Amino acid sequence: MAYRAAADAILAAHFAFVLFVVLGAPLALRWPWLAWLHVPALVWAAFIEFSGTICPLTPLEWALRQQAGQAGYGGGFIDHYVVSLLYPEGLSRATQTVLGAAVVAINAAIYIVAFRRRRTLPQR
Repeated sequence: MAYRAAADAILAAHFAFVLFVVLGAPLALRWPWLAWLHVPALVWAAFIEFSGTICPLTPLEWALRQQAGQAGYGGGFIDHYVVSLLYPEGLSRATQTVLGAAVVAINAAIYIVAFRRRRTLPQR
């Protein structure tokens, strides 16, 4: 039971991380200090996505699920949980790269707008 709970906690943390990567820049517009956490998270997620490697949380979740007597799954977290929910069957590596680039580009655009706004505000 403890192994399954730990695996579920890893899954929840992993999902929260993915949401933070996707939504972090808009949140940083509201709370600028959040950018110090979001930018490194975005860089890590982009590295994982573009290099085709698996996040270290995925094998940890697999191991905990196996210890709990549950079946593991093939592929990475994104492939198993997110792709099956959000993307059509047969998602190609090229499409996955484009989607990753879109997330990076959107976040970069939001940070550029925020930086320009901050520079044009009158100083007190």
